[in-house]
Amino acid sequence: MNALSADFAYRPDHATPPGQLIQEYLEELGISARELARRCGRSGKLMTEIIAGKAPIEPETALQLERVLGLSASVWINMEAEYQLHVAREHENRNLTAWHEWAKAFPLKELADRDLISREKDPAGQVREVLKFFGVGSVRACEERIEELVAADFRTSPSYANSLQSLAAWLRIGEREAQKQPASDYSREAFLKTLKEIRALTLAPLDQALPELEERCAKAGVVFVLERPFSKVRASGVSRWLSPRRALIQQSLRYKSDDHFWFTFFHECAHLLLHSRKVIFIDMAKGSGNAAPKQEEEANDWAADFLIPHAALKRFLRGFSGDEGEIVDFAAECGVAPGIVVGRLQHLGALEFSSMNHLKCRYAWSADM
Repeated sequence: MNALSADFAYRPDHATPPGQLIQEYLEELGISARELARRCGRSGKLMTEIIAGKAPIEPETALQLERVLGLSASVWINMEAEYQLHVAREHENRNLTAWHEWAKAFPLKELADRDLISREKDPAGQVREVLKFFGVGSVRACEERIEELVAADFRTSPSYANSLQSLAAWLRIGEREAQKQPASDYSREAFLKTLKEIRALTLAPLDQALPELEERCAKAGVVFVLERPFSKVRASGVSRWLSPRRALIQQSLRYKSDDHFWFTFFHECAHLLLHSRKVIFIDMAKGSGNAAPKQEEEANDWAADFLIPHAALKRFLRGFSGDEGEIVDFAAECGVAPGIVVGRLQHLGALEFSSMNHLKCRYAWSADM
């Protein structure tokens, strides 16, 4: 290698200090480190430390080396920066490796299958991918981020101890997707108006209803995200405020039927309309979640009444004989899908859970969902 080449590119694949190149210059020029220090106007001690990689090349020193050795100051600065970055990465790799077991608690394979993280075999690389996915710079910051996403009662509950990381990752996907979608500033009036329009979408196939649902919600300042859950995630829906002007509803298509999907949607809408903007409402399977019982009851009542008005339902139940035709006619009267009426009647005990399920629309994940 010709140390005097002005085209020299410093791309280390190991932690070699740029002082090594200075040493090669000295050997070619036949001068000592002390003489180089004298010509640069620096102390012999500092030059020795620079050559040994114990002291950095500062901009002033780089300018002096440029004049003495003929290699651009910018090259010396870049060499130093690359070396320091390499050293920092090596140090970080050692630190991150210690957190490998922590990273393995996340659904790494499922995240990689969705192209949300890279497939890394290196322990430090796996930790780094988790941090990148959550948009944080350290494990501590990631833990704090997860605490923001996942309510305290989930973090302390033995029932969800093995699924917290998967739940947090699923919530993070919704957050990332919401950042990509344009939406107007939130308007309660506009949201209530659009919900009345969305109610009619319960009659349409889901693949036709979803684009309309997303568009209409966005115009009212609410982003809707339908995201396949991870294997350990039992959440059916989430409602949260991303900012004072934008809200998010995220659903998992749990149970894969129209009655569950639409009830969950309007349940999450109720949380946005009725409850605190400071809380992330996470509704889990079997009606469990992080909301207070009163808040859950309020959201349930609001969603149920919005889909099938209580007065109309009460009137229907008085004459209901269990006939399928009655259900279909009542659904048409209410302007909702028959499956929604079936789900409501099953919940009330007016139908067995095994009865009339053929009136429900069944959903399945497709490649474009």
